[in-house]
Amino acid sequence: MNQRELIDVPRTADFVNGEVSFWYRDIGLPAPRAPLPGPRGYDVCLVGGGYTGLWTAYYLKRAQPDLRVAVLEREFAGFGASGRNGGWLSGRLAGSRDRYAATHGRAATVALQRAMFAAVDEVIGVAGAEGIDADIVKGGLLSVATNPAQRRRLHAELAEDRRWELGEDDLRLLDADERTGRLRVAGTLDATFTPHCARIQPAKLVQGLARAVEALGVDIFEGTTVAEIRPRTGAGAPATAVTDRGEVTADYVIRAVEGFTAGLAGQHRQWLPMNSSMVVTETLPSEVWQRIGWAGRELLGDGAHAYIYAQRTADDRIAIGGRGVPYRFGSRWDNRGATHDSTVAALWRMIVRLFPEAADARLQHAWCGVLGVPRDWCSTVHVDHASGLGWAGGYVGHGVTTTNLAGRTLRDLVLRRDTELTRMPWVGRQVRSWEPEPLRWLGVQLIYTLYRAADRCENDGRPHTSPYAQVADLISGR
Repeated sequence: MNQRELIDVPRTADFVNGEVSFWYRDIGLPAPRAPLPGPRGYDVCLVGGGYTGLWTAYYLKRAQPDLRVAVLEREFAGFGASGRNGGWLSGRLAGSRDRYAATHGRAATVALQRAMFAAVDEVIGVAGAEGIDADIVKGGLLSVATNPAQRRRLHAELAEDRRWELGEDDLRLLDADERTGRLRVAGTLDATFTPHCARIQPAKLVQGLARAVEALGVDIFEGTTVAEIRPRTGAGAPATAVTDRGEVTADYVIRAVEGFTAGLAGQHRQWLPMNSSMVVTETLPSEVWQRIGWAGRELLGDGAHAYIYAQRTADDRIAIGGRGVPYRFGSRWDNRGATHDSTVAALWRMIVRLFPEAADARLQHAWCGVLGVPRDWCSTVHVDHASGLGWAGGYVGHGVTTTNLAGRTLRDLVLRRDTELTRMPWVGRQVRSWEPEPLRWLGVQLIYTLYRAADRCENDGRPHTSPYAQVADLISGR
């Protein structure tokens, strides 16, 4: 990356890099809630005020209104990935179907996929019932292939989905007329479409959910840092969340901090905090949209290894994201959310490559956040009744929808219900920890160096998936 490439990225006069996401710039930061006033006791304590903690609190109180439920949050509810993501309410499964099937069988894995599809409509339904206006449009997801190798993978993925009982109503190949009629992406050779996806404004969703949870009688304490989670003891001591403002004891303490899990005592290698970055343009004029299309507000992804994810926002901007600098040594994260100049430039070049009509637009905001990645790249949800501890996460970038399914599953597990949700193959899943440093950092850097090299080779016309990507997949364990 040379200096000229960094300087020439067009920015608005009020361009912001970091602080919080554009989504909060759009609606403003919420008024702060009070911190924990001192030691307290509850029936259920949720550690983390993002989607997972809030959905779990919501469904617990709906199911049993007399439960005493608290949410503990270090910053403010929705500060992390819940308010920074790409706004994909997607039915994609967060993990490997083959890995889930290896432990629970094919039928259970298909049921989990169907539950993910249904969770998209569940979120939309709750938003409507609770009066949460989150700019939701269920326009589906368009996945494009822009080189021959991507095209091969697109067709292979379609065939694989058919093997897992996904029919034309779930995923289909678009012909050229429908493809260009929906969205004109430069260089597209083929594209698939699934209806199981909706665009959202993520900060609006998480803030609306927090208000709904409070209205049900849940205590949300912000500005409260949890340092450690302790299990029940044989002497009868309850499960405990140890905070900087006192201890919270509960029958159940649920860890719901996803990409920030490494900050808890004893959890440093549990889930790797993977960094993802985004930029958003200024509002584009109507004549540009007439040339691009995108009237259906579909979500957009591509078949690259270092893939992008994009949406057309409610106020007619292009918001696009990608990995950027994927991991910081020692499982650290940047609370300011600043994005490297090289990543901003790379995402800008991607906008121009995919949408040449937007080449005169300027960027208005860049930001980043972290998501949780287990060693086997499969999400999990669990409650241990003996210790009083539970957790959910490892959504590998598919958390907007998966958190809802996790919240309902945690509800049933805490209440000791035997349901279809509690029998899903991600329940109780145990995976090994990530390697210690410096192996963890070296491994992730190598993986994404190989993926980017693979994309460069494939963009030059290589008809098959690059060996670089095959080696990266082997190292990553995906």
